[in-house]
Amino acid sequence: MNYKRSSALFAEAEIVIPGGVNSPVRAFKAVGGTPIFVKEAKGAYLYDEDDNRLIDYINSWGPMILGHAYQPVVDAVVDKAKKGTSFGMPTEIETKIAQLAVSMVPNIDKIRFVNSGTEACMSAVRLARGFTGKDKIIKFAGCYHGHSDSFLIQAGSGAVTFGSPNSPGVTAGTAKDTLLARYNDIDNVTQLIEANTNQIACIIIEPVAGNMGCIPPKKNFLKALRNLCDKHNILLIFDEVMTGFRLAKGGAQDLFNINADIVCFGKVIGGGLPVGAFAARNEIMNHLAPLGPVYQAGTLSGNPLAMAAGLAMLNELNNDAEIFNRLAEKTAYLHEGITQVLNDNNVTHTINRMGSMISVHFDEAEVVDFETAAKGNNETFKTFFHGLLNEGIYIAPSAFETWFITDALTYDDLDFTIEAIGRVAKTL
Repeated sequence: MNYKRSSALFAEAEIVIPGGVNSPVRAFKAVGGTPIFVKEAKGAYLYDEDDNRLIDYINSWGPMILGHAYQPVVDAVVDKAKKGTSFGMPTEIETKIAQLAVSMVPNIDKIRFVNSGTEACMSAVRLARGFTGKDKIIKFAGCYHGHSDSFLIQAGSGAVTFGSPNSPGVTAGTAKDTLLARYNDIDNVTQLIEANTNQIACIIIEPVAGNMGCIPPKKNFLKALRNLCDKHNILLIFDEVMTGFRLAKGGAQDLFNINADIVCFGKVIGGGLPVGAFAARNEIMNHLAPLGPVYQAGTLSGNPLAMAAGLAMLNELNNDAEIFNRLAEKTAYLHEGITQVLNDNNVTHTINRMGSMISVHFDEAEVVDFETAAKGNNETFKTFFHGLLNEGIYIAPSAFETWFITDALTYDDLDFTIEAIGRVAKTL
């Protein structure tokens, strides 16, 4: 495929935007080459500035669960824009989407809207600290909760040591309050808690990880986390920025029948516009200003365009009883097909899948945490990525990102993808 115009646009962007992109993974640093500049999208397809059509398996990193330019969402945004784009004052639509979200998700009474998943997770941790009066948090290596300082931490030298910053600008003082655990390792979490008795405010986790590829929780892992939190008076935060309104109508809490204390949302809840949210039961949410002492604010929070898009999206999902089954069935079909063609070509791999999230890892070992995800053959992934791109298929330009399946994908699209992977497999 020809990407001449994308290359020229990237060269222009590099002059005025750091690295030529506004989010690092878009820069293709992990796979090499030049980023693709998108002109428009519809349904399951992207159309780039060189007029190539690409089948999209990223879907804006998750929110386009019903496809790009989904008409009810577009109509809602256009209608609302005609009446004004921002007021900095309360609007009725904020209450409507809050009521709908609370009705769809178990174990929440109130929800507050922000502008990104990062804001949601950052605010949830602040709320947990304010509610419990404790400072430390546990997060899991490989889980990404946005770029707030508390989350940009790498593992320390031992199982019970503090983390250390993995980005300049994050202070050692911030890092000392963040403890790193291994995903799917409940003994490791127990050890951290016991070494920091009565100091941990919360445990934050992606209930299905999506930032080291798709990594589902092991059986009873989330239940064991819930029990530990109850035992030690720690709040359990589910970062459902990816999984919320994607894996089930009520997200991962619904899917696994596990109640979190605070839940963070993003992506799908905004219908493709910049939205995040965090929610909990009354006892916790009433600690937020203006009711309580924990301060959180945002000029554009509850922006009417974003609320209109999110409300239209949630209404569609709430009224379609089969949507999540259809998505899971399409993802399972893709999984089976990829497995077949990679096996036929003797390509070492393992595939993880949960609902409409799926990832291919080029290693034969089970992938259950960041350490095992990192063992995948990255050179093979680079060839795989560019091979699929040349076939007209766009996957994440990183081996550490899940694919997101959209309902707009047809079985013809899936068959084409499987056949293309079979052709690429011959080069691996």
